[in-house]
Amino acid sequence: MAIPTARHSETATVRIDYEKCKACGLCVKVCKGAPLYLENDKVRVDQTRYFGCIGCGHCAAICPTGAIIVEGREISPTSFMDIPAEETRAEYEKLMALMLARRSIREFEDREVEQEKIDRILAAASTAPMGIPPSDVEVLVINGKEKVREFSDDMLEHMKNQKWIFSKPALLLMRPFMKREEYEVLDKFMNPAIEAFEEMRKEDTDYLLYGAPLAMYFHASPYADPADPFITATYAMLAAETLDLGSCMIGTIGSMLKSGGKKVKEKYGINTRNQPGIVVIFGYPAVKYRRTIRRNLAKIHYY
Repeated sequence: MAIPTARHSETATVRIDYEKCKACGLCVKVCKGAPLYLENDKVRVDQTRYFGCIGCGHCAAICPTGAIIVEGREISPTSFMDIPAEETRAEYEKLMALMLARRSIREFEDREVEQEKIDRILAAASTAPMGIPPSDVEVLVINGKEKVREFSDDMLEHMKNQKWIFSKPALLLMRPFMKREEYEVLDKFMNPAIEAFEEMRKEDTDYLLYGAPLAMYFHASPYADPADPFITATYAMLAAETLDLGSCMIGTIGSMLKSGGKKVKEKYGINTRNQPGIVVIFGYPAVKYRRTIRRNLAKIHYY
């Protein structure tokens, strides 16, 4: 039984070159869709077992003799490459240095982001893990300060049309059907935030996307794990940091598109059925932070 995604409803295919195969069993060990199994010292393929081939490619990636070919569900022999040499990879200290140096940037130079850097951000983002392959994450790229401002204005117009939902009378009516935390977020954050966006817009200030020269909206199909867009966006932010770009996550837009926004979605090519995601803005920082901040998780509990 194949696991469906927005792009595929069938299994990938697995072919084994038995002249190369040594029946070491590594492919079977890492195959979690479970079409691969060992029988009489031979690797067998049965797509009716469990989920069939989900196209993760682990079997072909681990095979020491290159005896396995996987095709389908957006994967092919050309999808595979050698893992980068260990000496070229960031060790823990360097990775921590990168993450500690990253700050949420909301002040940008009046300078566009080169297409080459956009391509590199997207290439890095495409390596993010997902719930079930192939990734159902889609990315709306809005390149150019004027276009980002247009998107911001369109979102603000949508928010204004939805503002009545977050008004005191409407919230009081809905209060019996809402969790306390949800009510407080809408009452204490969403309603005042929309007011602030409107007031700053009157002063010709983009308080929603901060006048950024580049924005990306990461969202995913209804089949995807809800976390997939956020993981992909995080990879994009870390990649941007290595390219001398600043970035910042903007959660308000995804929340607002969850409750409608059909006109905005159609204008910008966002699938109206997709799950809400996260917007990330990018640009060359107009400020330079001198110190990092030590953050704490809410709770760490060992059992």
